[in-house]
Amino acid sequence: MQFRTMFFAAVTSTVVTLPLAAQGAMRAAPSGRASTEVTLTLVDSAARGAAKPSIIRIDYGQPQLRGRALFTDSLVPYDKSWRLGANGATMLTTDVDLVIGGAKVPKGSWVLQAIPMRTGWKLLVQKDVGQSPMAAAMTYNPANDIARIDMRQTSVAAPLESFSMWLTTSRDVGGPHGELRLAWDRVMLSTTWSMN
Repeated sequence: MQFRTMFFAAVTSTVVTLPLAAQGAMRAAPSGRASTEVTLTLVDSAARGAAKPSIIRIDYGQPQLRGRALFTDSLVPYDKSWRLGANGATMLTTDVDLVIGGAKVPKGSWVLQAIPMRTGWKLLVQKDVGQSPMAAAMTYNPANDIARIDMRQTSVAAPLESFSMWLTTSRDVGGPHGELRLAWDRVMLSTTWSMN
């Protein structure tokens, strides 16, 4: 009986350790997921404690350059829709109505894409039509556009390895507002956002 118990324990530990040894070396994936978020709370402290904050959030795939040229047909093509990230749709989810670059964007979930052009980029805000995240990222249907927004383009001195997006906030007088910025390599793009 003692021999059977020892044999079973030895076989069990061997079975458990084999999958771990079979995994081999690990490496970082060429892209990951990232998000940027703004939390809106009420000014009055008594009301703020009783109310749930409102969120504006962008979730996107964050590809890396890894030595590649940015503007190519296989990475970021000029004059064609681009999924604005990697490995799935870039999603804007907002609990409040917004104005982005002068265009009204109602509260809800929206797919973001872009059309990169040599003279500037257009941000595309599209209806979320219930596709899988990969299908939504890889297909573009102009009929789903709710807004096409011109973005200001500038250059940055040091190249950015990772595609990045930010929702910045302003402390200027008025309701909640700021900028939506995105950057990759030496390209920086921006537009305004505000609560409607």
